[in-house]
Amino acid sequence: MANIKKKSPLKAQPLRYPGQSLTEEIRDIAYDSIISPALLAIFTIVVALLQWYEKTYDKPPLPEVWTFVAIVVTGYAIAKYMYAKKEISNRKLGRDGEREVGQFLESLRTKGYFVFHDLIGDGFNLDHIIIGPAGAFTIETKTWSKPGKGQAIIDYDSKGIRMNGGTISEKPIIQAKAQRDWLQKLILKITGRDVSVKAVVVYPGWFIKASKKNNDVWVLEPKALPKYLANEKEIFSGDDVNEISFQISRYIRSGEENKKMTVI
Repeated sequence: MANIKKKSPLKAQPLRYPGQSLTEEIRDIAYDSIISPALLAIFTIVVALLQWYEKTYDKPPLPEVWTFVAIVVTGYAIAKYMYAKKEISNRKLGRDGEREVGQFLESLRTKGYFVFHDLIGDGFNLDHIIIGPAGAFTIETKTWSKPGKGQAIIDYDSKGIRMNGGTISEKPIIQAKAQRDWLQKLILKITGRDVSVKAVVVYPGWFIKASKKNNDVWVLEPKALPKYLANEKEIFSGDDVNEISFQISRYIRSGEENKKMTVI
């Protein structure tokens, strides 16, 4: 039978899932900082053992040299492993937070919203995007560990975010604004429409105390988001939502296709 060319039945690349970037980072860290150093350490140990074997049976070995190399490389592998263990733990926490928030956001589809996850930008990624009657929103998930005892409170005012009375940080707000501006430019580029995008930062499991004056960027516990959306005016019609969402889907899928071609 003659060879018949086959092709995938899928017409487009699937959309990205919540936490995909962090999952990919975990994979890369595991390979670079655990698997590769471990293999190198095993190799040097095996060589050292072979050298000791040769010495035992009057071969011309150099066991001292290879033992030294094995010790150095094994020490390097252990150090890389300890580093990777901490980095992977942090990224797993972030990934699981993005997944939980992403699963929660899926419920907004019943309210007329399109939900996108892990949109890759210029050297960064947007955790989630929702497009619906109240407009376009970027949602940055911050999964921070809570104290073992006591309250977990975030204060948000014009100066920034303070966690349990600690140091004020402006970084989450600056990041959210940058993502908002990027998405706004992207929508203008792919649809020709200059729409206003709202930036949201969510902290799963934390109690948020926010000043009502801070309306430029919302800082919320994820479960509060539907109420905030319900209080917003509807600025997009169903056709608006469909058009913008369709173009964003095309943009995401084209990016995944280009990445796949590059890897191949």
